[in-house]
Amino acid sequence: MPELPEVEVICQGLQPHIIGKRIRNIHCSDKRLRVPIDCEGMLSELCNQQIHSLTRRAKYLILKMKNGAGLIMHLGMTGNIGIFNQGTVRKKHDHICWLLDNDKEMRFNDTRRFGAAHLLPAKNAQILENAFFAATGPEPFARNCTAGYLHKLAAKRSQAVKNFIMDSHVIAGIGNIYANESLFRAAIHPARPASSLSEKEWRRLLTIIRKTLRHAIQCGGSTISDFVNASGDGGYFQMNFQIYGKNGEACAVCERTIQRTVLGGRASFFCPTCQRISD
Repeated sequence: MPELPEVEVICQGLQPHIIGKRIRNIHCSDKRLRVPIDCEGMLSELCNQQIHSLTRRAKYLILKMKNGAGLIMHLGMTGNIGIFNQGTVRKKHDHICWLLDNDKEMRFNDTRRFGAAHLLPAKNAQILENAFFAATGPEPFARNCTAGYLHKLAAKRSQAVKNFIMDSHVIAGIGNIYANESLFRAAIHPARPASSLSEKEWRRLLTIIRKTLRHAIQCGGSTISDFVNASGDGGYFQMNFQIYGKNGEACAVCERTIQRTVLGGRASFFCPTCQRISD
């Protein structure tokens, strides 16, 4: 599943191609995504309107038009949005195609169809957007996402720290890959209770989370399964993985064998020496 860096890379990649352009037409497949595609509503609200902005919130893309209407899009497990020349052959799983006034098409492709496109009608777009993200925690880079905030919230949580930082109600957008990588780089065992971390440890972990995410964005994300960016190129942060997917391999720091466990239904990787659960 595309995580925060992959979604940010797609956002940045699309922006130069679509900001200021008008949507001339919209084509939808007859296939359902995670929620039904409101093609009629999109034609009514978005067609012949100018694109004002494209931003990211957590793992979602938010498209806004000059008339106030918008879309909240989620890429699901295999989704991607790219730019193509008008007239080029559409792929089997191109489920939404927006024809722009520069003779380009923005296409939402999703093989497994777990993605979604939520329409925000102009008359109540901001209310709907606020409600959609009401329970979502702060962005990892936001000023209100501090070590103090995390320490206070974790104080009464006995859940594993990895599950805690992956909880979108706590902090937005941290998925399995980057949780694994950040905890290894911070020398914190993924199963350690969140409440056991000191504020100093939270400060270090938050710094490392931010550094890891920024590095992944610079690398264009991670090519895991079907991720490609808006230009069709894969990312290469996976070349920098230090722990994720390395079960049975030697730790790059101490050479002990990396182990795998399951936390919250997700694969978790750790070095038993570098990431002691307790001293």
